[in-house]
Amino acid sequence: MLYLLLQPGYEVKAKPGAMVAMDGTVRVKGKFKFSVKKMFTGSDMSESIFTGPGEVLLAPEIWGDIVPIHLDGQTQWSVGKDAFLACTPGISRVAKSQGFGKALFSGEGLFVQNVTGQGVMWVTSLGAVFQRTLQPGEQWIVDNGHLVAWTASYKVERIDAGGFFSASHTDEGLICRFTGPGVVYIQTRNPETLGDWIRRQVPVQGNTTIVEHN
Repeated sequence: MLYLLLQPGYEVKAKPGAMVAMDGTVRVKGKFKFSVKKMFTGSDMSESIFTGPGEVLLAPEIWGDIVPIHLDGQTQWSVGKDAFLACTPGISRVAKSQGFGKALFSGEGLFVQNVTGQGVMWVTSLGAVFQRTLQPGEQWIVDNGHLVAWTASYKVERIDAGGFFSASHTDEGLICRFTGPGVVYIQTRNPETLGDWIRRQVPVQGNTTIVEHN
């Protein structure tokens, strides 16, 4: 859970529905960003704006880490469709197309959130977050479905995975190859494979035999 203590007049922007609790002195309002892109992003670009004074408690829909990322006003970040939780006022988000190939195989959809400005952004994950800083020219291969946020460039490639990677697309040999310089945040759980695992644990009602004793 993210705990924020807002000074009088200070604002923080958060993902709608993230508020768990807040002081009665905090004011909240919504801001809706409409665009044609938003219809295809799979992520909500609208915001809830909290204004102090008072405490605000925020939490994501899923269990996992909450990590602060400090933006320096120069570096642009890309954020996965479900990873954004909150940010300070000096930060803005826009949805940007990442191309059909990446949209189809990266696990992030046709659009990702590009985040710029100066301040702090909090991102969330499914499971734990791992950070990797890449030096110029250094490469790092990431299984799709594990992306959280990144500044390094990447491209989708086909390799001989042999079933080693977890996601269905990488079983076919498709991975995200990042090239430095830049920073990459990944999550330990893949939503697709976790969903498959949960479904396998649920008994199929049609295969259940009920024996009645008189």
